[in-house]
Amino acid sequence: DAAVLVSDRDIALFYEAVAEGRDAKIVANWVQGDLFGQLAKAELDIADSPVSANQLGGLIDLISDQTISGKIAKDVLEIMFESGQDAAAIVAEKGLKQVTDSGAIEGEVDKVIAANPDKVAEFQSGKDKILGWFVGQIMQATKGKANPKMVNQLLRDKLKG
Repeated sequence: DAAVLVSDRDIALFYEAVAEGRDAKIVANWVQGDLFGQLAKAELDIADSPVSANQLGGLIDLISDQTISGKIAKDVLEIMFESGQDAAAIVAEKGLKQVTDSGAIEGEVDKVIAANPDKVAEFQSGKDKILGWFVGQIMQATKGKANPKMVNQLLRDKLKG
């Protein structure tokens, strides 16, 4: 990670600006993975990035404070790249804020459990891997906005009865 991030002065400066006050590993992953991917697609150098270090930092902050999930953040980055808008503005405008209200998530969990007694029986007979199927159903129902950790916890609690 470090070798790539310091191999080019512009990359090093960009990374340092984003990393200030943030988890260095998370920043490295976003700069090297997602941002470099977008730049490569657009055939741009980091110096020409339509997403500034400050904007990428803002996106990472929204993940860190659980306003959005990592999956939604990837979609937001694409929009930022095309529009130049800040992450917070995109999240607000498109209603992408992660659902962390346990009552709302619990309602979806209850619906999925009630609609799939066969899958509940599979889980209760020891097939723990089916939990992923349940999580997928709830994430689909909430358009990816439910907090995955909360979904997992609520499912485990309810399925164990």
